[in-house]
Amino acid sequence: MTLTDPLDAKGPLGTAAPAPPAVPTGSPTPVFVSLKLALLRNGLRQSSGRRAAYLTSLVMAMLFAVLQLLGLVLLRGTNHVDALVTLLTAVLALGWAVMPLFYPGGDETLDPTRLVMLPLRPRSLITALLVSSLIGIGPLFTLTLAAGSAIAVAHGTAAAVAAVLAVVLTVLVCVALARAVATANTRLLTSRKGRDLAVLSGLFVAIGAQFVNLGAQQLGGKNGLSVLEPASAVLRWVPPAAAVDAVQGVSDGAYGVATAQFALTVAALALLMWWWRSTLTHLMTTPDSSTIQAAAPRERRSSGAADTPDASGPFARLLPSGRTGTVLLRTLRYAVRDPKTKSAWVTSLGVGLLLPFITAAQGNGSIYWACWASGMLGMLMYNQFGQDTSAFWMVAQTISSPRDAYLELRGRAMALLLVAVPYVAVAVLGCAAVLKNWSAAPEALGIALALLGSMLATGALTSVLAPYSIPQDSGYKNVVPAQAGIAWLSILGGMIAGSVLCAPVLGLTIWLHVSGTHGLLWVVFPLGALYGAAIAEAGLRVAAPRVAARLPEILAAVSKG
Repeated sequence: MTLTDPLDAKGPLGTAAPAPPAVPTGSPTPVFVSLKLALLRNGLRQSSGRRAAYLTSLVMAMLFAVLQLLGLVLLRGTNHVDALVTLLTAVLALGWAVMPLFYPGGDETLDPTRLVMLPLRPRSLITALLVSSLIGIGPLFTLTLAAGSAIAVAHGTAAAVAAVLAVVLTVLVCVALARAVATANTRLLTSRKGRDLAVLSGLFVAIGAQFVNLGAQQLGGKNGLSVLEPASAVLRWVPPAAAVDAVQGVSDGAYGVATAQFALTVAALALLMWWWRSTLTHLMTTPDSSTIQAAAPRERRSSGAADTPDASGPFARLLPSGRTGTVLLRTLRYAVRDPKTKSAWVTSLGVGLLLPFITAAQGNGSIYWACWASGMLGMLMYNQFGQDTSAFWMVAQTISSPRDAYLELRGRAMALLLVAVPYVAVAVLGCAAVLKNWSAAPEALGIALALLGSMLATGALTSVLAPYSIPQDSGYKNVVPAQAGIAWLSILGGMIAGSVLCAPVLGLTIWLHVSGTHGLLWVVFPLGALYGAAIAEAGLRVAAPRVAARLPEILAAVSKG
């Protein structure tokens, strides 16, 4: 029998220890690719709903990409098509740059802090992450769009070879850009501020859609694609659009310019990889708040005092006393702190101003489009108790009479009016300035205020008669599946009823126009404001006793999420 010395790095006594097994030193790229495929496969196995959503997204994205591909192929040989594909590629790259900021939870592999404990060098790690990132709907969509853009401007054998290089560089630059941006902002995106940033995605999409709409209308004019030439002249030197524009250069025989554009794109890719590697190294070697010693008690108290507004501050002292002021302050704090509530406020404020000004910029707008501001803000009054989710039970404990319910509803309505009234005035006066139609501003403002009051009245009633739950486990769902019908009934029914309640002021305005008494149109403003205040007060008083009577049903309905 041979003896071994456990304290000595030797084998049997008197002999050398056997060599340790060899550690694999190959590239981790195949492992990361297989892990990405496993994550995708296991995610689809979790539920049929998730599988259906993914397949639907894949089909819709590829259908749109194929249609874009066919459209670009059909534009081959058309004048100014090079300007179109250059701008299209630049917009595609912009989308890759900003999407990680607005949808940080869309891809779990975007968080590199999950890989901190792995013994990997940054160079091999970013190579593996880049290759594995090429798997997914986004890269496939980008590949299809880039291929269509290259085909549209490639003429000849040399241009075809350049097109292949341009497509590869475009996809790599887009994916590397998204990865670098996500890595640089990982700490932000995993914090509360990052989640607050993500709620702006609805507003971002709405604004982007309107600008796309304006651009499409410009393309449909008599100038056609030529309107894109000024923007293309700048973007043709911005990677990865430079690589696609280089294909047109090769087709035209401008090999020197095309070479410079390709070199610029390769340099941009190298710079992105260097930035990505640097931020990844810093992220994985720098401690975060979870590994840093807790702050001193005095510092924590100081931080807490700064983060929590004082209820007795200057703003609170301006509010009404009693329950109304308390509810008003609580509602405004929800609008600032709660991600779901903040998302609704930001989207309503943005879209309410965007639609009137977009229509005015298109040349077919009307000052009455400013009523969109009243409609969007008035919709925030709907499902008031559902916005509190399961925390509504704490409010319910304080409502024991119709008087308590009335004060609760009045405080919520006053919080909305505190923002809505100046907001609607800005929307109306802004439209009047853009359209140069100041004479119609008083009547438009009167109608807008009457509509706002009508929406507050119907919103208070629907909050009682058709409450529904807002799920908190999803950033994109605003109603639990079982209550979708109730939500549609509440919103659509309330909007129709609000429009009907606004009919007297609208009828007065029409009558003054038809009768030719334009000199009296100014009275629509004060009458509309008074009517809006009266109808809102009536709605609150009608809804209050119903809140007190149906409190258990309301609590059960809003707590299902």
